[in-house]
Amino acid sequence: MAKFEIYTDNSDGFRFRLVASNGQNILSSQGYKAKASCLNGVESVRKNSQDDSMYERLQSSSGKDYFNIKSSNGQVIGTSQMYASAAGMENGIASVKTNAPDAELVEV
Repeated sequence: MAKFEIYTDNSDGFRFRLVASNGQNILSSQGYKAKASCLNGVESVRKNSQDDSMYERLQSSSGKDYFNIKSSNGQVIGTSQMYASAAGMENGIASVKTNAPDAELVEV
């Protein structure tokens, strides 16, 4: 089962990542100063994960595909890993849509 992992970063801020059942990191957040804000970010991913218009499909300067998921106010709430192809990126988006709504929330 997929899970949202909440953790403290090197700056003593809070971050989350969505991890698939196979242990692969699907999505990572920005840094948050407060744990409550980080938890709100998780809920925003859950809420917006089913709306395809909330996904921003991008390509890095090195030609790798990746995506952001945004909140209703347009703020980026999560960024994917880099993918070798657009098809891989679309599989990543499908994984967020499948896993985010019911993913367990754990602190690591």
